[in-house]
Amino acid sequence: MSDRSTMQNLVLILGIVLLPRACALKCYECIPDLSGSCAQTTKECPSNTQCGSVRVTSYAGGSKLVDIKGKSCAAAEECVQASINFGVSQTLLTSKCCTSDLCNSQDAPEGSISSPNGKKCFQCDGNDCTKTLNCNGDEDHCISTRVTSGGQKVTVKGCASKVVCSSTQSAQIAGIIGTEISCCQGDLCNSAISTTAGLLLFVTPLISLVLFS
Repeated sequence: MSDRSTMQNLVLILGIVLLPRACALKCYECIPDLSGSCAQTTKECPSNTQCGSVRVTSYAGGSKLVDIKGKSCAAAEECVQASINFGVSQTLLTSKCCTSDLCNSQDAPEGSISSPNGKKCFQCDGNDCTKTLNCNGDEDHCISTRVTSGGQKVTVKGCASKVVCSSTQSAQIAGIIGTEISCCQGDLCNSAISTTAGLLLFVTPLISLVLFS
């Protein structure tokens, strides 16, 4: 084998060995705790992921109660905009993804509450789940879910964006907040069955909607 062929083979082997490392994306990572604070570091991300910034904002009674920001590696399906509306509280998820090293230096933009879109779903008021709720923006599904708070199982109902109800996102959200999420399409499709537990403000669990792992 000639020296030239030997060199070509060596370059090829080195290319195969080094290419995955050379193509690995480096991103900022900042995973917030429940207080919303985090320490920013850098992380080498798995292949087929992007750099992402995510923001979870919750409103109740017209006031902003929660504004949580995070950064990390993100799969394409995690780069979403979404809204969950339970009447007493509405939580907006916004994200911003990019594909170059350390490109997620900026926070994701803050979401804003949109105008009613004409769709209606049932919501719970105390132990009564017969109230109707006007959905906003891209909230095109009705949602029912149960959360554990204060040792009690609480049923909450309302409106949600389609992405919240996707199989991927529902599995992630349910895994984080310990709930079973049921979604449907069509006005008032989320059953007006009453509950026996009082309605608890559904804000703290939704802080955990930071989907980046």
